[in-house]
Amino acid sequence: MLPATFKLCAGISYRHLRNMTGLRRKAAVAISQELNKLAFAGTGPGKWINQVRRRSSLLSSRLEERPFNEVEMSYLKQGEEALQKSLSILGDQDGWKTETAVGNGDRVLSKVLPDVGKVFRLEVVVDQPLDSLYDELVERMEQMGDWNPNVQEVKILQKIGKDTLITHETAAATPGNIVGPRDFVSVRCTKRRGSTCVLAGMATKHGAMPEQKGFVRAENGPTCMILRPVAENPSQTKLTWLLSIDLKGWLPKSIINQVLSQTQVDFANHLRKRLASPAPPAVAVNC
Repeated sequence: MLPATFKLCAGISYRHLRNMTGLRRKAAVAISQELNKLAFAGTGPGKWINQVRRRSSLLSSRLEERPFNEVEMSYLKQGEEALQKSLSILGDQDGWKTETAVGNGDRVLSKVLPDVGKVFRLEVVVDQPLDSLYDELVERMEQMGDWNPNVQEVKILQKIGKDTLITHETAAATPGNIVGPRDFVSVRCTKRRGSTCVLAGMATKHGAMPEQKGFVRAENGPTCMILRPVAENPSQTKLTWLLSIDLKGWLPKSIINQVLSQTQVDFANHLRKRLASPAPPAVAVNC
């Protein structure tokens, strides 16, 4: 069976057959099945088979995806750019200064970057496993306004592929209305590799959400959250949040810095309370 399978694979190398998506999909699936049989039989170079199986599975999944249009590709590129810029900023350990240090170990650091401005870095350890944080921050993103008083609403405008979202976020008014109503349109890119999860984003534009009356359209990014299990205790998660925001309008930098630093500290406290609270009971449905 395996020689015939490779003949099928060889056939799709011809240009007139390579465009036949169904044939490509069948070839990828067939190869994956045959490699599985060999691996379980214990014959052949197992390590090589496992590597090819992984690539074959990836090929099969890609063949199932529909092609992205030009606009979607632009959003995907923006999300990847936000990810790479954020990781580059966080990877440079020089020049960070402490803005806030809390007794429980939470701290906010900051530094000024020539092409970005002042950025803030929150570092906290949460007594919850990574999956709990991932579910709250990604899977239940639109519920953030329910537990974070600094957020009025988060709405997903568009989903592109498995990892990229376009969102509209409305910030709640600050005490004393020091900072007036702000809203954001962002592209968000989520990557999860092994025990590390990265949530990155930056400002973008979307036809479904032009500037809103009564709100100043602020811009964020590059911004990023990194979630990692604590090495000594995998039931705990270290959260690092890079925050970079241009609030627009005529605001003194001293006020902006104070608000952003406090927003990160408040976020950590609200997140802990949310994760510690019991899940709401299921609603009974009468059939």
